[in-house]
Amino acid sequence: MPEPRVKAGIWVSMALRMGNASGRYGAVLRKGDADAGGVLVVLRGRDGVSVLSQMRTAAGEAAWMRATGAAAVDQATADAYIARQTGFDPDLWVLEFESPDLLPPFAGTIV
Repeated sequence: MPEPRVKAGIWVSMALRMGNASGRYGAVLRKGDADAGGVLVVLRGRDGVSVLSQMRTAAGEAAWMRATGAAAVDQATADAYIARQTGFDPDLWVLEFESPDLLPPFAGTIV
């Protein structure tokens, strides 16, 4: 049975609080739909940035995919990916966190 979904606005608030509490300060770069918007997370590290995209596993569990690839990319590559995704989905949230090791401040499976 799939796990219940939390409203996007509530999840974003939780993620920002967790980031601030762990020293991985975050900000909302783009507000999406507060109820059902998807989320992209930009992780700013020492060697560049990585963009995580929300997804569901085959079992229906929440997970994250490194949408820009396994390695860090430059800002222009991340910006281009975000622009494409927000063009497809105007309800998308975009968050950014300082993350030297390119790991998110919240719990989640990265696929």
